[in-house]
Amino acid sequence: MSARITLVVGVFTVVALLALGRVAGGLLFSAAVTGGDDALRERAAAATGAVASGSAPPPGVRVVDVAGAPVDGRGPRPVDADAVRRLGAGRPVTVPGEPDGPQRWVAVPVPAPDGSPRLVLASRDQVGAAELFADGARGLVTTALLGAVAVIAGTWTVTRLALRPVGRMRAAAAALPPGERLPVPPARDELAALAVEINELLARRDDAVARLERFTSEAAHELRSPIAALRAQADVAVAHPHGTPADETWRSVAREAERLSGLVGDLLALARADAGERMPARPVDLVDAVGDAFARLSEEPLLAMTLWAPMPVAVAATPAEVAIVLDNVLANARRHAATVVHVSVVPAGRWVRLLIDDDGPGIPPADRARVFDRFTRLQPDAGEGSGLGLALVGRLVAGRHGTTRATTSPDGGTRLIVRWPAA
Repeated sequence: MSARITLVVGVFTVVALLALGRVAGGLLFSAAVTGGDDALRERAAAATGAVASGSAPPPGVRVVDVAGAPVDGRGPRPVDADAVRRLGAGRPVTVPGEPDGPQRWVAVPVPAPDGSPRLVLASRDQVGAAELFADGARGLVTTALLGAVAVIAGTWTVTRLALRPVGRMRAAAAALPPGERLPVPPARDELAALAVEINELLARRDDAVARLERFTSEAAHELRSPIAALRAQADVAVAHPHGTPADETWRSVAREAERLSGLVGDLLALARADAGERMPARPVDLVDAVGDAFARLSEEPLLAMTLWAPMPVAVAATPAEVAIVLDNVLANARRHAATVVHVSVVPAGRWVRLLIDDDGPGIPPADRARVFDRFTRLQPDAGEGSGLGLALVGRLVAGRHGTTRATTSPDGGTRLIVRWPAA
């Protein structure tokens, strides 16, 4: 980076100084030419009195008529007709000359004694001014190059010094052990802000790694039980082919396979939710979705389940997400209810509240936040559920900026409150 910055600054400095030198040289040359023209006009004006009186002009000037023909008897015409026209218009003229080089001419009009117009011409050679300009240009170029070298050297030094703390931070980050953080410089500058951002990034990385390790460990532990049960049943069936009725064995295998399939499905859905993979939200009729969820449970023995909804309401989600949430919260309520499960859909401004009440034993206050953690089962020996249902509900609803919480039901059991944004 130091080399790139130095190269860019060096090129910009050289171009800027050369352009500045060229402009300054042009201004100096223009000022020198303008000053010489003023001196020539003064010399020509000093000779107008003699020309007007009919006397011979002083040395160093020429007198011509408006056509450019000399009238001073001092040799051929000094300039051509085109130059005479421009001089008569008051514009200085530079003409090539041999052997003295370019000549600069100016003219001052004056009437002759007979009243005819005359031009008094004064000239000087441009060789000295051109040489002076060339010497000045070379000096300016040399100065520009030396200045550019000085700026490049200064830029290289300053850049190296400014980036030295970044190099130390890079070396410290490369040698940083897991769980450690970069030291934050005491100065409140960009480097300190960079260190803070890197530390926050490391914290997020460590948290993600820890969650992944915990998820992998817990998933492996949960998958081990149904797999072990399937293997045990298969081993018993092989070892005692006539000891256990075949239909009972296959029913047991089917139950464990269904449990395993549900567990894998929940794990995949939870992994997608953790990764932030979700479809664009669209309006989903929550009342109809609750009715569909009731229908999916109709083939199983049900407790009394009721639905109260004062009006149709739609939430901003996807039908699949709403179905997963409803299936899990209803399954949880059915698992713990004694006689009845009440479902209420309540519009609340920009939100829609889904209330699921049961008359079961309820959740202790200390565990009401913990039940939304993955693999949490308040009764591990009950044998039902994987501990992923409410965790998946919490992740899906939070992904739509909603909330989930557990409290006490009016029936004495558990009330789960799911708050979705209204569509």
